[in-house]
Amino acid sequence: MNSNPILILPGEVKSIFFEIFFKSLKVKRYKSPLVLICNRKILYKEINKLKFKKNFKEINKKEVIKKKLKNNKLYFIDIAYEDPNIYVKKSFEYAFHLLNKGFTNKLLNGPINKAETFKKSFLGVTEYIAHSFNKKKYAMLIYNKDLSVCPVTTHLPLKLVSKKITKKMIEEKILIVDNFFKKVLRIKPKIAVTGLNPHCESILKFNEDNRIILPLIKSLKNKVNIKGPYPSDTIFLKNNRKKFDVIIGMYHDQVLGPIKTLYEYDAINITLGLPFLRVTPDHGPNIQMIGKNKSNPISLIKALSFLDKR
Repeated sequence: MNSNPILILPGEVKSIFFEIFFKSLKVKRYKSPLVLICNRKILYKEINKLKFKKNFKEINKKEVIKKKLKNNKLYFIDIAYEDPNIYVKKSFEYAFHLLNKGFTNKLLNGPINKAETFKKSFLGVTEYIAHSFNKKKYAMLIYNKDLSVCPVTTHLPLKLVSKKITKKMIEEKILIVDNFFKKVLRIKPKIAVTGLNPHCESILKFNEDNRIILPLIKSLKNKVNIKGPYPSDTIFLKNNRKKFDVIIGMYHDQVLGPIKTLYEYDAINITLGLPFLRVTPDHGPNIQMIGKNKSNPISLIKALSFLDKR
């Protein structure tokens, strides 16, 4: 039985993606057909530069929807290359076209320089993809089989976080995460929620931890296996974190800093709430490492493996 293809967008032209992608293919075989959406010349330039031995078969755009792809095979669809930022957007748009046509339900994108690509139109790739599919309820999950994290606010300047934190927003993220674990991972997750303020305390009259987060957690206990709020400086201690599957924090670095310290590249970024599975390695283009052949492919291997099992 043929598996659904995995659509793969390399992302930035100046990136370590092809290095780690080719390394991933050398150490692991994937059942799903892998379909790169990229420029033909760029692909073959990288193949020659990195001395990659396996062959990619080109798929004609007019035939792609009807094409029956074979398991364990490598394919690519040629995208015209102009301006690098236009190229990245065109690659995404064509992938969205294929997803909407039912070609597959699996999308993986390589590292993106969001400041250059989106020119402040979107906070990040997560927000761009959710907007493209008209999804207002979504969540970012940094996933590791032992512990995952989800920030309530994503790529938001810190001074704006407290203004955005609401019961509705936190509840939305909690329920999306809980639903994903139950339906996709077949796990009833144990969820911890951090407070917003240091030690869940505040010198101000209005304390978000007592007025917003705590009442919400109490109201959800009959629906979700949830506890908190916990101070974010101690919840990641070994004896605390081992009690949970997921830690939901109020802002990006509150939970992404600890998870990357604990697992480094052994984690993947999953966008929850979409009508398909979207995964990306949990790191950036790493331009300073281009050409050194020293980049670690583990996050991309984990991302491909995650999609390959589904």
